[in-house]
Amino acid sequence: MHNHHEVGTVDSSSLLGLGILISCLILPYLIAVYASNKKKRKWPLYRIVLWSAGIVCISLSILGPIAKMAHTSFQAHMATHLLLGMLGPLLLVFSAPMTLLVRTLPVRFARKVSKFLKSTYIQFVSHPITASILNIGGLWILYTTDLFNLMHSSTVLYIFIHFHVFLAGYIFTVSMINVDLSPRRTSFQLRAVVLVLAMAGHSILSKWIYANPPVGIEQADAKVGAMLMYYGGDLIDLIIVIAVCAQYFKLKQPEPVLLKA
Repeated sequence: MHNHHEVGTVDSSSLLGLGILISCLILPYLIAVYASNKKKRKWPLYRIVLWSAGIVCISLSILGPIAKMAHTSFQAHMATHLLLGMLGPLLLVFSAPMTLLVRTLPVRFARKVSKFLKSTYIQFVSHPITASILNIGGLWILYTTDLFNLMHSSTVLYIFIHFHVFLAGYIFTVSMINVDLSPRRTSFQLRAVVLVLAMAGHSILSKWIYANPPVGIEQADAKVGAMLMYYGGDLIDLIIVIAVCAQYFKLKQPEPVLLKA
């Protein structure tokens, strides 16, 4: 695997940096929870756990042992893809950060956030079809062109692509699951169709990588990475499928009829 970044052994300073990064990303959420609890009903503990777990996933993908290995191992690279672009965003969406933000902010600023979420641009990029193209389409471009190798020769491009992978994964998850404040509410039928197509696109790409590794990647390394992408991606997508279906059945469940005494 081509590599022009400095890759050293995992030392105490790297682990310290990882710990600091995780703490800095979790702390604002905890502060918001504290502020929200003073004004409104108590924020669920499980959402704090989900946010913390999501931050750990994202942090591990950009700093620490796995992130270092990703420069030389395609298997590790694919592990970071799952953490940064799929599992991390999924956990963060379930933690409902935008809902917490609006609960915490003064009314004037909360209305500005709501207005921003309803803007034409946000409505467009958060549509399930657009979000799927940005997410799955971006991965196809990354792994079937020279972009993958170029990424490892440019720090700026490396950072940009990883930021895109996270953001596209987050927006895609938001477009599918109605948990947090969402820019738009689309029908179950549309989300179901787009989700199935996105899952197919992700699976087909993993099979493509298995048979056609990116330039510079050894066949054995690519095969293991592709299998990780295929099975790991399916497992995370299954959680999204369950969440989407559960929300649909909950919405369609008839309200109980109260009998008069």
